[in-house]
Amino acid sequence: MSVHSLVFSVAIALGTAVAAQAQSFPVTIAHAHGETVIPAEPQRIVTWGWSNEDVVIALGVTPVGMPFQSYGGGDNGIHEWVEEALAASGAQTPTILDAGGEPPIEQIAALDPDVIIAAYSGITEDQYALLSGIAPTVAYTGAPWSTSWQDLTLIIGKVLGREDEAQALVSKTTAWVEAEFARYPELKDVTFASANDYDGSMAVYAPLDARMKFLTDFGMVMNPSVAAMAPGDDAFYYPLSYELFDQLEADIFITYHEERSALDAWLATPAAKTYPPIANGGLAALVGTENVASVSPPSVLSLRWGLPRYLEVLAAAARNAQN
Repeated sequence: MSVHSLVFSVAIALGTAVAAQAQSFPVTIAHAHGETVIPAEPQRIVTWGWSNEDVVIALGVTPVGMPFQSYGGGDNGIHEWVEEALAASGAQTPTILDAGGEPPIEQIAALDPDVIIAAYSGITEDQYALLSGIAPTVAYTGAPWSTSWQDLTLIIGKVLGREDEAQALVSKTTAWVEAEFARYPELKDVTFASANDYDGSMAVYAPLDARMKFLTDFGMVMNPSVAAMAPGDDAFYYPLSYELFDQLEADIFITYHEERSALDAWLATPAAKTYPPIANGGLAALVGTENVASVSPPSVLSLRWGLPRYLEVLAAAARNAQN
């Protein structure tokens, strides 16, 4: 068994541990599109969005259907950490739902689910209504695509009737993440900003973004300029022109790229060449689709897979920026 598989076995063992007391049903889940009542412990679960299946599997349940993850999921649309967790549990691979911006309603209905979990997603009210016509559907809380990995785990734990297991999993994962961050005290001595070159400008990740909240949750400091330059406080990213890019202040600059060639091409642009955090050695570039997917945003499964590499990249930038 690989190290990753062993880790996932531990996570799944947590999820399948017998709770001190079984959770009673029905349960009511509040979310952005209203409230959903789960009448009984779900047996046939379909997930839609990002990371939802990670939590379901970590809690010891195998969905009957989950979405094709085109970003970082490889040819089969399944993230490597999900594949390893399924293999560790001996579970069969769920039906992989067709990729696309719209939930494949007919395909989902054919799976006869008793709950649809889209707690990390951006489903619209119309999509929610269609899905709810198939089975009780749990949408996101707050803004689309902004649910933290902790909240996602607890929400899904309640849906599955495994609140105690979910809390234990969050606590154990939090302790592990804290220990990993503690290996790099230099990360608390710098401020950061994060953005990617996109569609003719810089797409700056705002404080609301789950990727950014993950870093600040564990002691890193986002430079105040990120929030100050945002057009509002209700988006998880905002565009910033190349001309204003140097006003985005930070000691280290975090960016994500699928391939090294794409990063190199961007670093050769005038905007990147003259950007102070990069010029001062504070570039923290996470490269590789799987690496990026594992922390964009993270889940209780993907953290174990991708966080060690991510922290190495961040810490190297912090040390360079301080020299």
